[in-house]
Amino acid sequence: MKCTEIEINEMYMQEDLSTNNLLRWSKLLEYDFFRLYSQHLILYAPPSASIRESNVSKLPRFRKNIYTQEMIDFILELIEKQEKTKRQITDEYGIPYTTLCKWIAKHNTIINNSIKSEIRNEKTEST
Repeated sequence: MKCTEIEINEMYMQEDLSTNNLLRWSKLLEYDFFRLYSQHLILYAPPSASIRESNVSKLPRFRKNIYTQEMIDFILELIEKQEKTKRQITDEYGIPYTTLCKWIAKHNTIINNSIKSEIRNEKTEST
């Protein structure tokens, strides 16, 4: 970053950091600091007003996957710890119910496969 140690310490102590410096730190540390803010916006932004589309296209509308693995893990943890119900999550975070059910099914499959794998490993080790 072409900075002295003192300049780096000053950057660390600043209340605000320019996006250019944050981008440099993200690249240097191989961590996406911008993801923290975008996740916060997705989860906690107020619901947007419904926008009426006057020119509805007949082409299919593709939506980019806006849910990161960290967000999915956070939501599944809320359900697992029974802090929120599925209905509360769909209402509060605007996640479609079918998407939530798919996450839960996939999560349960992963857990079941890891348990089966552990049992196989234990059987192999004991023989």
